[in-house]
Amino acid sequence: MGERAEPAIEALIADFYAAFDNREGRQPSAEALRAMFDETATITRVGPNGADTWTPEAFISPRVAMLTDGTLTDFHEWEAGAHTRTLANIASRWSRYEKSGVLNGADYRGGGQKFIQMRRAGEGWLITSVLWEDD
Repeated sequence: MGERAEPAIEALIADFYAAFDNREGRQPSAEALRAMFDETATITRVGPNGADTWTPEAFISPRVAMLTDGTLTDFHEWEAGAHTRTLANIASRWSRYEKSGVLNGADYRGGGQKFIQMRRAGEGWLITSVLWEDD
């Protein structure tokens, strides 16, 4: 999957992807997701019609709702490849990801790439930016 980053970064990234998993009765936690982000973080999806950018709250709330109200079921995302560059107090991770689930009763699959920027926060790390593009 690529080189391994320091354990705290690996844990944050694993928690980030796991937060969107609702298979086998898992319940995504908005609180757990909020704790991963710097309060001034930005989340941006780039698509064929331009870019959409959210604050952590504007990003988290509708996704948790979809994952808990039956709109998107049996869903999970996972890293298929990654590279991390870490400096003293900042880090950047490129992730190749895949996703699978059932959206409004229809098979839903895909993938893409994410750039995740982080800053050191005490003994751990916080996400300061997520930039992604689906295939």
